[in-house]
Amino acid sequence: MNEKLLQYLWNYKIFLNYNFKDLNGNPIEIVDFGTLNTDSGPDFLMAKIKINNIILAGNIELHVKSSDWIFHQHSQDPNYDNIILHVVYQNDTDLQELQDKNIPTLELKGHIDENIFGKYEKLLKDSQFIPCEKIFNPDQIPLHFYEESLLKKLEEKSRELEKDLEVHKNNYEAVLFHSLAYSFGLKVNSHLFKDIAESIDFGVFNKIRQNKTQTEALFFGISGWLEDPKDEQMKIWKREFDFLKAKFGISDLIIRPKFLRLRPPNFPTIRLSQLADLYYQHQNLFSKIINAKKADELFTIFKDIKASEYWNNHFNFAKISPVDQQKMLSKDFIELIILNSILPLKYTYHKFYNEEIADEIMAFYREISAEKNSIIDGWKNLGLKIKTALQTQSLIYHYKNYCSTKNCLNCSIGFKILKEDSHVQ
Repeated sequence: MNEKLLQYLWNYKIFLNYNFKDLNGNPIEIVDFGTLNTDSGPDFLMAKIKINNIILAGNIELHVKSSDWIFHQHSQDPNYDNIILHVVYQNDTDLQELQDKNIPTLELKGHIDENIFGKYEKLLKDSQFIPCEKIFNPDQIPLHFYEESLLKKLEEKSRELEKDLEVHKNNYEAVLFHSLAYSFGLKVNSHLFKDIAESIDFGVFNKIRQNKTQTEALFFGISGWLEDPKDEQMKIWKREFDFLKAKFGISDLIIRPKFLRLRPPNFPTIRLSQLADLYYQHQNLFSKIINAKKADELFTIFKDIKASEYWNNHFNFAKISPVDQQKMLSKDFIELIILNSILPLKYTYHKFYNEEIADEIMAFYREISAEKNSIIDGWKNLGLKIKTALQTQSLIYHYKNYCSTKNCLNCSIGFKILKEDSHVQ
């Protein structure tokens, strides 16, 4: 038993029975268990109890042992002046101070199913995909779990986008550009690609986007790849970049993307060229994305995007590849962009004036097939039937925010596991 688990049991009222009595044998009725306090001070605020036919309103403090009141030095702390009940798992010492103030103590040891302790220990054990792996059952997935988890992820992503919107004076097109750059960079170069995009005044970018050669030159020049051109195409890009620098006063800042541990199709050279083509092909990109009603409409935007002709037989500068083919966006990559950039932005754009936007965005996720990665494989190994991106996005979010951090006491699945077979009345 620890205090965190004790707070959890009290907050969710997981007891064998509610026949509570204080140390003197007086019955205690918990009229209101109070609200969990996440700041300093008593554990539960605004509670109500009934004892000796008197209703008391105030705060409740929980401890594993009653002596913790002394060890935590609550006696002289004015935050604990309005305590109406001291709740402990085990009463190991009588507290004269509380007796003098007529503050009752409730011992919970006989009211808690000890099987919960074993379950909680299993949840915290290492070397498992998720803490509850050995006691997990697919039937323990709560109703609306996927929708609620995805909504949490969308809200979290939306807050990040809103910060960017504040910085960029509510320019959604600029924020879309930055978000797309982040996605095109994948895990290795995501932050570097976004830095490149943010280093470019979006007004400048808008003026040159119809010239694909200039857009590539801008990306490649800021990446520091044009300093020593080795073939004719590189010389063209270098000339265009020098022109743009002089015309628009572009700084000498160099942001160098990484090639290490990347498969050639994901090289930053290819991805930046494809990003340039996206903005070259779609002059009204933001409007098309915002107005799309179906996932297929979003796929159509990206399906013909490709790197420029130079990259048909190159993956890096001045190094000819034996394979000569267009570098198109794969279906998996398009789905990644839609899931991680497009849909969160659509949600953010519409959420303040469209009450139905959450349901509409969920429909997009349901239309997209399930992602494939090691986290999803782990869930599948536990018996889950996973068919859509709604499920995969939810499960990935849940794994990262609850399972990998062992945040089991705040997990809806963990709640069902701990509560199961606890004979709660």
